[in-house]
Amino acid sequence: MSIYQFIDSRSIAANWLPIAVGLLVLYVPTFYSLATGLWTNEDQAHGPIVLLLSIWLMIRQWPSMLKVSDGRSVTSIGWAVFFVGLLFYVIGRSQQILVFEISSFILMLSAILLIKKGFVALKVMWFPLFFLLFMIPLPGSLVSFLTMPMKMAVSYVAEQTLFLFDYPIARNGVVLQIGQYQLLVADACAGLQTLLTLEALGLFYLNLVNHSSVYRNAILAILIVPISFSANVIRVIVLTLITYHFGDAAGQGFLHDFAGMVLFASALILILSVDGILQYFVNKRYVSKELRPYAR
Repeated sequence: MSIYQFIDSRSIAANWLPIAVGLLVLYVPTFYSLATGLWTNEDQAHGPIVLLLSIWLMIRQWPSMLKVSDGRSVTSIGWAVFFVGLLFYVIGRSQQILVFEISSFILMLSAILLIKKGFVALKVMWFPLFFLLFMIPLPGSLVSFLTMPMKMAVSYVAEQTLFLFDYPIARNGVVLQIGQYQLLVADACAGLQTLLTLEALGLFYLNLVNHSSVYRNAILAILIVPISFSANVIRVIVLTLITYHFGDAAGQGFLHDFAGMVLFASALILILSVDGILQYFVNKRYVSKELRPYAR
């Protein structure tokens, strides 16, 4: 390392280290409370994954952010965002309103980027900050309102699929009866939070592969919704088959957790498969464009 690189690294540390310490002082208690509280619930277990992936994305894009924002003008709007974020933190922390407390973390990060490096830095870091939104728990009334029709739809498709394979299955609302067993399709199996978790997984994949085709990205982002629904159906079918063939204890024990792994694995496989199909059509369109000037 040259003397100039050493001085530059010390300058960066002097600029950002106090900010990092301040954020740790404010938000370590917040994330400890989440880790011992909300994130222990099955439908919110994606929270720490979203946080770690967002931090990894920020670290990954940090050199690019510093490069493009070097010498650019900063904006005083950052201070307004900072004070709004601070207000959200005080209200959320004192009144135990998690929506405000987690939102303040996103606002604080945005404000710091605006104050230190301007809008250019915020533009580079927009996706990690957007991705953090998936940590925010939705209001219970909204979750309940949207979850029931989703559970009904998943239960119906699972019933019809197993019926096609001659399984003795019937359905009453969101309760599946297969053989002598009854299974209630719970919120964690087919609820709104599960859909949002899979949507986050799909958007993370899109950001990671970073396709050059805007249309391909848009189509894949739209198709993530039916892909997530299909993954939920697969999970319910797997749990139903486990219970039918191995008993209720197996369905509610280790194999229940295994079905959760099946959910994410099937979602990932479906996303990769759909992306592969889209790649085929993109290549086909590209080849046809290349050959068109030579056509007579």
